[in-house]
Amino acid sequence: MRGTNAPFSVDAFTASNLRDLYATHPQDLFEQVAGMNVRFYGLSGVANVFVMRGFGGGGHGGDVGFVLDGIPLNEAMSHDDGYFDLNIIVPLEIGATTIYKGPVSALYGNFNRAGLIAIETRKGGSYGNVDSSAGSDKTFDTQFAFGRPVGEHQQLNFAGQVYHTDGFRPQSQFDRGTLSGRWSVELTPTVQLALSGRVYRGYGDSAAYITRPQYDVDPYGIDPRVQNDGSTKNFATLRGDFNLKLNPELKLLAFAYGTQQDFTRWYSRPISTSAWAQREETYHRDVTGAGTNLNGQKRVGAGLLNWVGGVETFRESTYYGYYDGENHRQRVNPAIDDRTTDLNSGSAFGELEAPLHPLFKPWIGARYDRFTGATVRNGPETGNDPDGGMPSKDHNSPKIGVRSEVLPGVQLRANWAEGFALAPTFAKYSLGSANLAPNIFRQSELGGAFQLGKALSFDLAGYQIKSSQEIRTVSVGVYENFGATERTGVEGKLTWKPLTELAFSFVYSNADSEVKQNANAALLGKKVAGVSDKLVTVNAAWSPVRGWGGSATLRYVGPYAVDAANTLFSDSSTTLDLALNYSGTFSSDKHRYRAYASIENVFDRKYTTSVTLSNKFQLIEPGAPLSFRVGVQFDF
Repeated sequence: MRGTNAPFSVDAFTASNLRDLYATHPQDLFEQVAGMNVRFYGLSGVANVFVMRGFGGGGHGGDVGFVLDGIPLNEAMSHDDGYFDLNIIVPLEIGATTIYKGPVSALYGNFNRAGLIAIETRKGGSYGNVDSSAGSDKTFDTQFAFGRPVGEHQQLNFAGQVYHTDGFRPQSQFDRGTLSGRWSVELTPTVQLALSGRVYRGYGDSAAYITRPQYDVDPYGIDPRVQNDGSTKNFATLRGDFNLKLNPELKLLAFAYGTQQDFTRWYSRPISTSAWAQREETYHRDVTGAGTNLNGQKRVGAGLLNWVGGVETFRESTYYGYYDGENHRQRVNPAIDDRTTDLNSGSAFGELEAPLHPLFKPWIGARYDRFTGATVRNGPETGNDPDGGMPSKDHNSPKIGVRSEVLPGVQLRANWAEGFALAPTFAKYSLGSANLAPNIFRQSELGGAFQLGKALSFDLAGYQIKSSQEIRTVSVGVYENFGATERTGVEGKLTWKPLTELAFSFVYSNADSEVKQNANAALLGKKVAGVSDKLVTVNAAWSPVRGWGGSATLRYVGPYAVDAANTLFSDSSTTLDLALNYSGTFSSDKHRYRAYASIENVFDRKYTTSVTLSNKFQLIEPGAPLSFRVGVQFDF
């Protein structure tokens, strides 16, 4: 049920897709997905924003769920809840990436409203891969991935990455390194144990944003009032798995994991027409989780009935420190927030797919989530965020869908699914939120996949996501469910291969996100901020001579509303990237290599990748100017 053969929109990528992009970061894939966009913040070591299905707060907020080998990476109390950082993942270690559009997956709950990104690392096989590159701004990247069976019953998989860049703006150096590994052993033909983990270290300096007038004069400069901004992060996770094959059609998985993280960022921004101030945000997280699920298959007629059911629990404890008005990372004012939060969750879920007939292949899913928690102050605070015990919250999320193969090469699909969001940040711990219901998101979708001969295929989907019971602040510590939005859109992807050595792809989306209910009547009918109306990616790949290949990628990103009142809009952007590669073998044809060169933003276009509003100042992160990279990939 994880593949593209589903009653909802799914984009699936393999390890080779990332290698073909010469990726230094997992997010390099997302421009190939209809309706997805990455708004680069350019803050070293700080997560970017992922736009998906009309939601503009994934990654740096809670609109998109993310799991790595089943471990949720969304942070319960970081950067507006739901923050996740993909820097910890080595592109070469990725075996599969699956992107679920909308709140359709019953395997995951909170932070799943726009959709879910699930990455699975490589867990078997015999391989050895190295990818090393160098480019503009003293950018260096080296990755490796290694997998080997040990004897007849054990398997080892390792991966690592070391990355450095000086950045294309002053004070933008960033260094990061990751090491991950997995060991598995078959104790018997039906019992397998596995242990996996990773460690990450990142350190970066940041030039912060620039104002609109500064961008117009020098798009790659730095404001002299920016202090020594940057970030530092240490991350480690460990997971154990127990797999039991009860019979050829029934498997049981039990697992437990733990995550530890220390993350601090320093950020300067204008607070008046003449002054800037630096703030500090510090997060120390400890997460423990465990679960078990049962997976089954049963042949029914000409198809396989697939099902999964399980229970999971986790506890996340976060120390949060927030300071403002610092003097070059030195705290000179009392803490605005100095506290520890706990969020506890228990859930049960199930999915069933029943291909009863080629014309009727229904699917049904359901999930139950329950949350409790508390926040306590560690010392004096100058802020007025609420604290105390979290009133218990629970929610049921039903989901249903159907596929139909109406003709050979034509498969239609439809689904209806519900997702939810808890009250944001510290509001969930307030006595004033005791009667709050979760914010509800309901998606309706129609789509189809069409294969026209061997050369042409396309996928098209239309969706509507309605949110209700949005949560607003009435007064300090008092909240209510009041607010609604509607997101509608069309997404499509067409691939055409007229010749063996020539292929084209066209990815298009049109999204309309609109406020339907709000306490401020002036906002009714306004666009939801941060969501581009149109996204287009056109790619051409050509391999005219044996061993040689090249590609060209044209990317258009439409404007989006910067503020809720829609008085400010970002600029649109169009960029062109080119790449050239040569593949060959060495050492008696036993090993392969591919040398490559790429140029990004070929025409050196000046453009914005992120525009935000802070203290009534329009702040901009510029896109990278023309840049190049050369590298080589080895397989052994």
